[in-house]
Amino acid sequence: MRVQAFIDGFNLYHAIDNLTKNDTSKKYYKWVNLHSLMEAFIKPSQDTLDNVFYFSAHATWRSSSLIKHRTYVNALKAYNVDVILGHFKKKNMKCNSCNAKWETHEEKESDVNLCIHLLQNAHLDNFDKALIVTSDSDMVPVIEMIKQTFPHKEIVVLTPPNRYQISHEIRSTVTTIKIKERHIQNNILPTTINHNGSTITKPTSW
Repeated sequence: MRVQAFIDGFNLYHAIDNLTKNDTSKKYYKWVNLHSLMEAFIKPSQDTLDNVFYFSAHATWRSSSLIKHRTYVNALKAYNVDVILGHFKKKNMKCNSCNAKWETHEEKESDVNLCIHLLQNAHLDNFDKALIVTSDSDMVPVIEMIKQTFPHKEIVVLTPPNRYQISHEIRSTVTTIKIKERHIQNNILPTTINHNGSTITKPTSW
């Protein structure tokens, strides 16, 4: 079967971040090889992983995070991961109790990009099976649409670590498999990667 994977980058990142908060020795989990991670969920004798799509956005106002994320994105590209980036939009907030005002940032486009690419690749018949990494119930409508329109295609949701319980709405819709901590541990990128004449090095804080 031809397999494509569609990864909600922020959903996976925050799940991994929660794993590492109380144990800094696990920070390297954020340097996960998404291509080999997806290969862990296919059957090599039956399946071929044709594409891995990673959907995220750069937090441009956070210089340290931005540098690390760009480094990670370049590392993923070196391992044949297709990176599709959205963006953050400034959002003004106000406290109704004290009238305090502040500015925050809201991530835009990643979820929409994931849905668009999933639907487009289903329509173009580019996969027989889709692996979707998320625990976001907002994905349910597009999953149901694909199941109805392309009943011969298989959809499998891989829930990030410790997100299985909160994904109950997705679990009632489609086959769901847990990404466990050991899957992350077993699929880490090399500390140093040579790609297209340049060297990519894992951030020291990871």
